[in-house]
Amino acid sequence: MKTESKKTNQPKFETRAIHAGQDPDPTTNAVMYPIYMTTTYAQSSPGVHKGYDYSRAGNPTRTAYEKCLASLEGGKYGFAFASGCAASTTVSGLLKEGDHVVVCDDVYGGTRRLFSMVLDDKGLDFTFVDMTDFKKFESAIKKNTKLVWMETPTNPTMKILDVKKITTFCQKKKILTLLDNSFMSPYFQRPLDLGVDIAYHSTTKYIGGHSDILGGALITSDDKLGERIQYLQKCMGTVPSPFDCFMAMRSIKTLAVRMKQHEENAKALAGFLEKQPKIEKVLYPGLKSHPQHELAKKQMSGFGGMLSFYIKGGLKETKRFLENLQVFTLAESLGGVESLMNHPAIMTHASVPVDVRRQLGITDNLIRVSVGIEHVDDLIDDLKSALAKA
Repeated sequence: MKTESKKTNQPKFETRAIHAGQDPDPTTNAVMYPIYMTTTYAQSSPGVHKGYDYSRAGNPTRTAYEKCLASLEGGKYGFAFASGCAASTTVSGLLKEGDHVVVCDDVYGGTRRLFSMVLDDKGLDFTFVDMTDFKKFESAIKKNTKLVWMETPTNPTMKILDVKKITTFCQKKKILTLLDNSFMSPYFQRPLDLGVDIAYHSTTKYIGGHSDILGGALITSDDKLGERIQYLQKCMGTVPSPFDCFMAMRSIKTLAVRMKQHEENAKALAGFLEKQPKIEKVLYPGLKSHPQHELAKKQMSGFGGMLSFYIKGGLKETKRFLENLQVFTLAESLGGVESLMNHPAIMTHASVPVDVRRQLGITDNLIRVSVGIEHVDDLIDDLKSALAKA
């Protein structure tokens, strides 16, 4: 099992991001933990080895990375995957045919696609529901409900779920809970501390932080869950390469400083956009105008670098605005050091049926922003210029 022993007077987040699971290489004392580019390991006798036999089952670089992930989320067991979707697919291995899953309605388009167009055909039953309405959530629960899949803030309309209320309910019903923490990273939100069984990440996003690696992660403190996820990871082969683990571990070292700047810039941009006559509405949990602002303050230590907004007009005006950006890049994904803008209806959530998109508020004039760490004045100037041409 991939554990990290609990210590008294545990170092702070910033220190653990740099050191957790990353003692100097035992052979050379290299400060940066090396990339072990091997698929197999010598055994002194059949079944006798130094903890590794085949890299799908375990790799020293991956182990160091997984220990660091577990430490940052405050969990006992960390598991790395080749992508966020690979992590999601592995979670499905915890379920069996006929099991029911309740999913927050405003979930990442790729997650909805995997559930409704792939796993649904394999005998799993999914119900998408607005979890900000607890009565609706409660009514969606069935006798065969085995997992509740949360995402908060939601993607892309930035709704905040009352995680503690949901997990308390699920614990009484003995239903597993998972929270996609990709938007906040463990720096701003700790799902396990809120009673969640499994913290999930697309590490492609803030943990990777540089738009250059794919990855996913699952973190838990439950011994049985940890043992089962490790077994599924090995059997399903959904693992990342040692190089990707090394790159993500390198990126984690600057996670804290990056998240601080992402949030500082996002706050400034949200405040700026809210005052613009060509903007219909801004969705950012750090704004007092956000309907769940107080809940966000309660369960998160910050508001992050993601926001969405509705521009006045339709698709024509929206496209004109996006096409005239110079500093912001029109692209999918999020969490990189560069600022990205995305049109969910055409890009990340295009696979969501039109009627469902409209119901969720994913209209043609909705824009999602991943605020980077450039100088905020340049970002604001770019917005001003593009808005003037919209």
